[in-house]
Amino acid sequence: MSTPQHKIGSGFGHDSTADDVLSGIDLTGKLALVTGGYSGLGLETTRALAKAGAHVVVPARRPAAAQEALSGIDGVEIAELDLADLDSVRSFADGFLASGRTIDLQLNNAGVMACPETRVGPGWEAQFATNHLGHFALVNRLWPALADGGARVVSVSSAGHRRSDIRWDDPQFEQGYDKWAAYGQAKTANVLFAVQLDALGKDSGVRAFTLHPGGILTPLQRHLPREEMVAFGWIDEDGNPLNPAFKTPEQGAATQVWAGTSPQLDGQGGVFCEDCEIAELSTDDAPGVRPYAVDPAAAARLWTLSAELTAVNAFR
Repeated sequence: MSTPQHKIGSGFGHDSTADDVLSGIDLTGKLALVTGGYSGLGLETTRALAKAGAHVVVPARRPAAAQEALSGIDGVEIAELDLADLDSVRSFADGFLASGRTIDLQLNNAGVMACPETRVGPGWEAQFATNHLGHFALVNRLWPALADGGARVVSVSSAGHRRSDIRWDDPQFEQGYDKWAAYGQAKTANVLFAVQLDALGKDSGVRAFTLHPGGILTPLQRHLPREEMVAFGWIDEDGNPLNPAFKTPEQGAATQVWAGTSPQLDGQGGVFCEDCEIAELSTDDAPGVRPYAVDPAAAARLWTLSAELTAVNAFR
């Protein structure tokens, strides 16, 4: 049975930080893999996990930049990985599996948001390819290490999933590109991926979660012109944050760290979280997750499509 999409009374909330949710949790001897773990929320996630004792592997598209950002943090290992390049995904996964290590936590944190129309690989839309397909291929290729570790796999989605369901008739936006709809589809894909991975993996002890980290100003907004962020009410003309609901990076990293490590979630999985809590279903503008993003039939359909596109499927 899947975990109900209902709050559990975690005791944490919007203002909780990654350090708060890790209080009293010793990750010594645990291995965590954090994609994009050298920038924005990923950097704070890496810092918090390492501080709690974990050895953190950070696959990075720009290893030199990762080395600079992570200098001074003990217990961190950097390797090259470009999620938009499936050959790079295979190379990284093969190298990791050859080390014979297991994974206790994989945190699919890397992503792009609202970028100009970009095509990668065989012409795939870049947000769907990077945010979803690259992580799909990575998890499936690393499956032996995840299963042996009884891992949690946490994928960072967003409230942006409300912008679009999966466009089954045109997932690559070949019939006209809209950057925000493409972002929404990719974030919905992150949620559906967690639903199906949990269904497939729980008998092996692997549980999957997904989440909205909250609104945070990070390098994720690199593709957005300032005037667009001003129009959204995110910042003023001088670039200062305006939205009082925005989180700090320490607060923004909290939900993904909670989902990945909290004993409150032992034996659960396949759910969307926000503010360090399992979210409720929502069909309006209230916080929560849209029903289409946690629909088991849609999750299975997306898994089949993703396996066909990437030619990778650990559960064949």
